[in-house]
Amino acid sequence: MKEKINQYISKFKVARSLKVRIFFIILLVGIVPTAILRYGILQNYEQRAVEVRISDVQTQFKILANHLITYNYLQDTSSEIINAELEQLSNLYDGRVLIIDSNFNVIKDTYGISQGKTMISEEVIKCFKGGNGVNYDPVNQYIEMTTPIVLIRQNEEGKENFEKEESVVIGVMLTSVSTDNIVANIEILSRQANLIQFVMVVIVIAIAWGLSNILVNPFEKVSAEIGKVQDGFQDEPISVSDYLETEHIVTAFNELLGRMKTLDESRQEFVSNVSHELKTPITSMKVLADSLIAQEDVPIELYKEFMTDIADEIERENKVINDLLSLVKMDKTAANLNIDTIDINAFCELILKRLRPIAKQRDIDVIFESKREVTAEIDEVKLTLAISNLVENAIKYNNDHGYVKVTLDADHQFFTIEVEDNGLGIPQESLEHIYERFYRVDKSHSREIGGTGLGLAITRNAILMHRGFIKVESEVGEGTRFLVKIPLTYIAK
Repeated sequence: MKEKINQYISKFKVARSLKVRIFFIILLVGIVPTAILRYGILQNYEQRAVEVRISDVQTQFKILANHLITYNYLQDTSSEIINAELEQLSNLYDGRVLIIDSNFNVIKDTYGISQGKTMISEEVIKCFKGGNGVNYDPVNQYIEMTTPIVLIRQNEEGKENFEKEESVVIGVMLTSVSTDNIVANIEILSRQANLIQFVMVVIVIAIAWGLSNILVNPFEKVSAEIGKVQDGFQDEPISVSDYLETEHIVTAFNELLGRMKTLDESRQEFVSNVSHELKTPITSMKVLADSLIAQEDVPIELYKEFMTDIADEIERENKVINDLLSLVKMDKTAANLNIDTIDINAFCELILKRLRPIAKQRDIDVIFESKREVTAEIDEVKLTLAISNLVENAIKYNNDHGYVKVTLDADHQFFTIEVEDNGLGIPQESLEHIYERFYRVDKSHSREIGGTGLGLAITRNAILMHRGFIKVESEVGEGTRFLVKIPLTYIAK
């Protein structure tokens, strides 16, 4: 039901406006209570006016009932005093009075219509039994009530003894009283209430419109500030601190803006670095080729030397291109992962077996320590590239006669691979940049050993694709420790 309402509202663009919603909320909060108050006041007035009228009429007719007993009116209806009182009360209350004797005969009707007829009704019978009946009919605008005519009989000795007195109902007065004056007063009050309510509605509409504009204004400020950034007139962080909510929105936007700036700077730096990395070997090859072309009768030994240098530059260019291709593949979605259940112990042993010959050239010990047998779901190709980069870097940026230690461990959820060396180390200020593309801690040393600056970026992407993470700790001159933590079971998003 809620979804259908939202779908219906979404068709009307105005209904989705926060300003419009605030306007209608304030309007309802202002109007509904006044309408309820108006209804309550009128209903309370009508109820109270009817109660007062009933009480007043009952009092008057109780007095009249006593006069009927005094003047023995039920046996003789010619009493001018009683008839005058009946006429006066009928005119006063704009009503009708019927006096009914114990035989249910109407002995007096102020309208003269039912006089001499028999009147048997539920209200009359109840009244003869000692009860007073009152019925208010708001539709026909009258009050009908019965008043008993009670005779007090004394005991047999003829002495007054209130304990032995008995009351006998010898007749009933059936009275109909008009409530036209109450209805007229209610209509007057209703007109006045309508006028007051109209004025209140106008005031509430004005207040609702003003408040909705005031309350939404900070959000419009946020929109305007974002528009300035979008149009290029402003690139500094924006600030709208009117509400806590606007602060949260602005803070999130500023963080996004900062992230976008960082990405843009990274993109520009990446393009610049790629251009430089690809252009440098080409420039070197062109210089070598031009040197050969410019010389005549060049010795074969010089040709071989220049061609060797050109081959080295081609190899360097090939490394950059291959790493870029690997990075592009890593940037694709994890749907491209080929997940298999792999023996991680054998997996690590194979990687180290391939890299030990490189380490042996500088007398670097490569040690593998496995704390338990581990089997996990991984993409073997991509994770091989990641771990190989870590171990190869530990070898390349190490001291002669140093060591590289690889430790494998696991718990019930993750397995960890720790790569530790006692090599050159990484400065603290560089730790947060080492995963950036083409970033090099020591550019001169990196060029000597043929690094492209893409290895750790590739490693981090591969680990993130496996829903894992990588941490690094390093001290300059003491060595570096990378910790890779990956779930044993791969769960696709």
